[in-house]
Amino acid sequence: MSPGELIGFLALAFAAAYAQTLTGFAFGLITMGGVGLTGLLSLPDAAMIVSVLTLVNATQMLLKGWRDVAWREFAFVMAASVPLLFAGYWLLEWLADARADMLRLVLGAVIIASSLQLAMRPAPLAQKSGGASFLFFGGIAGLMGGMFSTAGPPLVYHFYRQPLALATIRETLVGVFALNAVFRIGLVAFSGNLPGPSTLTGLFAIPAVMAATFAARRWPPPIAPQVMRRIVFVLLFLSGVSLGVPAVLRLLGVH
Repeated sequence: MSPGELIGFLALAFAAAYAQTLTGFAFGLITMGGVGLTGLLSLPDAAMIVSVLTLVNATQMLLKGWRDVAWREFAFVMAASVPLLFAGYWLLEWLADARADMLRLVLGAVIIASSLQLAMRPAPLAQKSGGASFLFFGGIAGLMGGMFSTAGPPLVYHFYRQPLALATIRETLVGVFALNAVFRIGLVAFSGNLPGPSTLTGLFAIPAVMAATFAARRWPPPIAPQVMRRIVFVLLFLSGVSLGVPAVLRLLGVH
C-alpha cells in the first residue's frame, strides 16, 4: 500500500474498532465494506488483515471481560463455527481465483442482509434457547467468518434475543470472534496464502485498533446505543449497495 492508502486503511480500522467496542459487532463488516469500496486491498488479503485486527481488538476487550463469557453457549457456537469456517475459506479462494465480481456481489449481499438484520429489534425470549440453535447460528457465522472475517451478524441476532446480561452477550460474542480469528489466521498460514510484505503494512493498523478500543471505553459518544446502531446500519447498507450494484451490472454485461 502507498502511504496515502495506508493512512486511509488506518482511519477505516480505527472507525471499525471504535464501533465494535461500543456495540460488540461490526468491525469486520465495516472494514471489509470499506476495502471493497476503495480497493485498498484484495478481498482475501483484507480478510486476513481483518482477522489479525479482530484478534487484537478482542484480546484487549477480553483481558477485563472474560469472566462475563457464557461458556456453555460459547462452546456450542464454536463446535459448529470452526468446521464451517474452513468451508467458507475454501469458497472465498474459489471465488477469488476468477470470479471477482461474484465475490464482490456476495460481500455486498452479506453486508446488506446484515445491516437490515441489525436494524431490526429482535423480540427477547423468555428463556434461553437450546444448544441446537447455537449450533445453527454458529455454523452460519463460521461460514461468513471463513469468507470475509464477518462472523458477527447471525450471532448478534441470536444472542441479543437471549435473556442474558448485555455484558455477557458482548463478551461472549467477542470471545467467539477472537477464537475464530485464531483458526482463520492459522488456516491462511497453513495454506501458504499469507499476504505479501506490501499488504502486511496493513498491520500498522494494530495501534489504531488498540487506541480506538481504549477511546471507546474511556470516552463513549454522548448518544444512545440505539442511535449508534442506526448509524452503523445506514453506513453498512449504503456500502453493501455500492458494492453489489456495480458487480451485478458487470455480471449482466451492462456498462
